[in-house]
Amino acid sequence: MWKNNILETIGNTPLIKLNKITKDFPCTVLAKVDYFNPGNSIKDRMALKMLEVAEQEGKLKPGGTIIECTSGNTGMGLALAACVKGYKCIFTTTDKQSKEKMDILKAVGAEVIVCPTNVEPDDPKSYYSVARRLAKEIPNSYFFNQYDNLANRLAHYETTGPEIWEQTEGKITHLVCTAGTGGTVTGTAQFLKEKNPDIQVWAIDVYGSLLTKYFNTGEVDMNEVHPYISEGFGEDFVPANYDMSVIDHFEQVTDKDGAIMARRIAKEEGIFIGYSAGSCVQGLMQLKEKLKEGDLVVCIFHDHGSRYVAKIYNDQWMMERGFLDVKTFKDIVSAREGKKLVTVQPSQTVAEAVELMKKFDIENIPVMNGSGPVGSISETGLFQKVFDHPELKDSTVESIMEKAYPVVDFDTPVERLGSLINKGNGAVLAKDETGDYHIVTKYDVIQSLAK
Repeated sequence: MWKNNILETIGNTPLIKLNKITKDFPCTVLAKVDYFNPGNSIKDRMALKMLEVAEQEGKLKPGGTIIECTSGNTGMGLALAACVKGYKCIFTTTDKQSKEKMDILKAVGAEVIVCPTNVEPDDPKSYYSVARRLAKEIPNSYFFNQYDNLANRLAHYETTGPEIWEQTEGKITHLVCTAGTGGTVTGTAQFLKEKNPDIQVWAIDVYGSLLTKYFNTGEVDMNEVHPYISEGFGEDFVPANYDMSVIDHFEQVTDKDGAIMARRIAKEEGIFIGYSAGSCVQGLMQLKEKLKEGDLVVCIFHDHGSRYVAKIYNDQWMMERGFLDVKTFKDIVSAREGKKLVTVQPSQTVAEAVELMKKFDIENIPVMNGSGPVGSISETGLFQKVFDHPELKDSTVESIMEKAYPVVDFDTPVERLGSLINKGNGAVLAKDETGDYHIVTKYDVIQSLAK
């Protein structure tokens, strides 16, 4: 049986067991993988519900304009609904959101306005304030305000919660979910707690958000708020969608740990997830000691990793933020415990170069003069030349040397070195702090990556 439109494919997403990541856990951990929704995120559920309620209440009329502030995923859900139902879309977002999210929103016909991240929610330049202003200025428009729109949590009370209850046959003991607008964690928890009040609900927050302290103390402390890199969860105010009475614990994770965990899940479980899902599992890892045999944990995997290809799945982006423990040229050299670089001068004979290769069991020798590297000798290239012309062994190195090896910074990452070493270039050079040269070969790179 076919679907009448794309909106009919929202929901009924799979529950998938985690195996490698949670192999040391005393219990079963399942992931509710909501990137199987058509917009690749759980936000499709609440976007459609908010739109339906707005239509029912007469707040959005035919041909109108949908206005929303979004980190990207809610906008995608609304944009899909707008395509089917014939609305226009204007979305405000922050400058910390991935470019992929913005490009996807534009691809489905939305106008996207980028606002600064590091301003107060009531600042005229914030993405909340800009959305409110546009809703007042544009005729026949409606600002959905997912943060305070209770249709947000209603969507999860009506769909996400019941699906999890049915898929686990009512055996779920723990729900783990990152906390942002509050709709997913609250709506899902409300349904599950009605079925079984003993189910534990753990909300995962990020350092830089005020939600954890608010949960623990009831205090809105702006001193808790500072910039963070994580996307899709954490807040600098308390949205109306929250009902803290259905949440049992808040746990904070770092930007770094959430990003690294997302990459691990993609690599070890084959589930290509976004930032919030990685943070969700990282939060669960921090709470592992609270679990026991027989527990059944469900983690919400909110969105797809394709939203973050230029960020958490980009090695350079991760390195720049100190999120990867990067091996460098310096690390390889340090492991040699002070071995000196073997070199030859242009005026030395080929026979002398061959003897050096045999004595030190090496395949690559830089040719150096007083000013630095001027060429190179490789075992492969030298063997072929001497084999074809044996008389060359008495010639000078200068007459048969190959091009000089590239010179890089001493702190160049190993991954970058690998891209510089190829069939015609077997090594890379770098100067240390004292001005001495060192060499790294393809075998050095292979060994360092294997450790």
